[in-house]
Amino acid sequence: MGVNEKGLAIGNEAVFTKDPYEKGKALTGMDLLRLGLERASHAREAVEVIASLLAEYGQGGNCGFQHKFFYHNSFLMADPDEAWVLETSDRHWAAKKVDGVYTISNGITIGSDWDMASPDLVNNAVKKGWCKNPEDFHFARCYSDFLFTTFSDCRKRRSKTIESLNAKKGGLTVHDFIATLRDHGEQSPEKGITGSAVCMHAGFGPIRGSQTTGSMVSSLHRDYPTHFFTGTAAPCTGIFKPLWVDATLPDMGPVPSGTYDDASLYWRHEVLHRKVLRDFSASLKTYQPERDELESEFVRGGLKYATESSKIRALFSERCFNEAGKAEKRWFKGISAVKAKRKPPLLYRTAWRGFNRKAKMGEFV
Repeated sequence: MGVNEKGLAIGNEAVFTKDPYEKGKALTGMDLLRLGLERASHAREAVEVIASLLAEYGQGGNCGFQHKFFYHNSFLMADPDEAWVLETSDRHWAAKKVDGVYTISNGITIGSDWDMASPDLVNNAVKKGWCKNPEDFHFARCYSDFLFTTFSDCRKRRSKTIESLNAKKGGLTVHDFIATLRDHGEQSPEKGITGSAVCMHAGFGPIRGSQTTGSMVSSLHRDYPTHFFTGTAAPCTGIFKPLWVDATLPDMGPVPSGTYDDASLYWRHEVLHRKVLRDFSASLKTYQPERDELESEFVRGGLKYATESSKIRALFSERCFNEAGKAEKRWFKGISAVKAKRKPPLLYRTAWRGFNRKAKMGEFV
């Protein structure tokens, strides 16, 4: 995910398709996203930039962090005037202008209706026997890999985000988008070895190996776009802070690796996040009211200071990051002082002991 100086924001998701994956060196979805932000000024232009790169270079490469992972990509791009969704399978793609609320997850969402597409999108599916004829074509149905798409639980997550945003359509605020990103549905993170919520936490087994590693909400005002980032994993346990493209970024420490580093904002938050996971509901309740109040102050201030000089905005942003850091230390101490009332299931505890051991987090959690 990212934004540029023109007020263009792009996010991408992995999608799993029947087309083979290029496993050598290639443009990953994150590369394509960055190139779109580098070269485009608005959402439709970003579609054209990424589509042209796909036609010339394709996509692929290892997209995993600690193990090899291959997939194709779905993109959602927005500017102050319009939004587009672009979904791909190898060099094949379709794009659709958004009308109203739209969300993406780990599955192709475009069916038989689109505004732009690669020339051979339909014929390729017919040729490979994925549909009977052009009239029978449906992008998601024809190109999706059934097994990976099903176990990604993308339909449930997308249904939840659509429902959440549609409920306030026409009056959506920054807080509404933040709340949507924090949604766990009716299931706590420690339950189950399959399935995942919008706010995704890792768990036991190959299907629960991924989690939310960062979150962003952008207020795309035409002249004064303001962006709110956690800079940390698990938005339910963290706090969104304001940033601007043209203002100096606060010091967040070194780029995080897979090993704990107290100098890194990401890893400092992980101490709190992983402590919360020991007794999720009870621990979160100890500081959620204070978090929400502090975050509301950050959002109000961020939108208010959007018209000020870059220097003033940078100072406010730095203040928010500093206050959030101090608050997270308080919250950690508060949780640590209370004995957990209940233990997560054994398999969940086993998984997180392994994650903590790999990250060399010692006795922090």
